[in-house]
Amino acid sequence: MKKGEKAQSPVLDTRERILRTASELFYREGTRAVGVDLIVAQSGVAKTSLYRHFATKDDLIEAFLHREDEDFWQHWDDVAAEHKDAPREELDAQLQWLGERIARPGYRGCPQINIAAEYSDDKHPARKVAVAHKREMRRRLAELASAMELDEPETFALRLGTIIDGALSSGRALHAEGPAKFLQELAQMLIPKKGRK
Repeated sequence: MKKGEKAQSPVLDTRERILRTASELFYREGTRAVGVDLIVAQSGVAKTSLYRHFATKDDLIEAFLHREDEDFWQHWDDVAAEHKDAPREELDAQLQWLGERIARPGYRGCPQINIAAEYSDDKHPARKVAVAHKREMRRRLAELASAMELDEPETFALRLGTIIDGALSSGRALHAEGPAKFLQELAQMLIPKKGRK
């Protein structure tokens, strides 16, 4: 440990190890295919430790999706900060990193869409997180559309959000020049001529 660093709590360390292992397995294999015993074996913790931190597997799935959500919106916020007061450039940059996310090695789809497909019950806690994520995506896209002074920003957000979801689901095979170019071209088509570059 370096001078000035605080030692990480063993409780947090155990929780983080469980969540990190579960997240990797859930994303790669799907939540229904991954049992608690596999998470315990691969994380190297006792089953009692897992249940101390996550009372049910559903709690662990929900925590995994919250973790994915935080990572996603942190990227979005970082891009937004780089393009303050330049909404058209921000939209291009947001679509660029989304395309890069899709093109990364090991990409297995959007975790929120995957969860929504696995759990049809609207009351499932992880499905609620997934639905809230998509609602937040449309809100942010509508906010950008308003900043670009487009007519009907909510309609633009719904259309582009649907395209983004399709790209996130389709993966890298989307377009010869890559998902980012594909998303940027389609976004450009949705913007009325008077609002284009």
